[in-house]
Amino acid sequence: MRKLTTKSRVAIAALLFSKIVFGSWVYALDEVDPGLAEITNFRQYSSSFSSAGQPTKEQFQYLKKSGFQRVVYIAFTNSGVNAIPEEDTIVKQLGMEYLQIPVSFQTPLPSEFYVFADAMRRYPEKVTLLHCQVNARATVFSFLYRVIYGGVPMAAAKLDMNTVWKPNKEWRDFIFTVLTENGLSPDCKECDWSLSAEIES
Repeated sequence: MRKLTTKSRVAIAALLFSKIVFGSWVYALDEVDPGLAEITNFRQYSSSFSSAGQPTKEQFQYLKKSGFQRVVYIAFTNSGVNAIPEEDTIVKQLGMEYLQIPVSFQTPLPSEFYVFADAMRRYPEKVTLLHCQVNARATVFSFLYRVIYGGVPMAAAKLDMNTVWKPNKEWRDFIFTVLTENGLSPDCKECDWSLSAEIES
């Protein structure tokens, strides 16, 4: 039997915690294949939508074997030491669709979120991985997409996001702007929007 790493155990514990807290909802994070859990901060929201940090070349192969059909990358190809400049070629050669939306960690734009959301809504059945470097940007986009277009309760989606990080001021303001543009208020009984410490992008 394959032994789980500490990272995998932490990720699975976070998923189980989410299931316990929101056990009566079907919106909490799904349990994760141990191989996928090896990907940095991998989070599975449904059978067709997950987010993560940067996969390795080998992990892209595992994603393909696991049924993923589309990869959306929302960072720059020179973002950090683990970025893969030839990611587009790797993903396409594996037979998956690839979309890159370069999103600045310091100044995210609502228009960039809508490019992602439009692609997702056009083919919602495609099994999709949304990723950046550490799954900070990607968890925010996931939170917004699930709340605005998926009908997921804000408190549940926020708890899932917070298993990776609590957004800093720039990203909290970004969230508030996009929610407001869609007629939604960030206020909810269980939501704590206090600021986090800075996170490496």
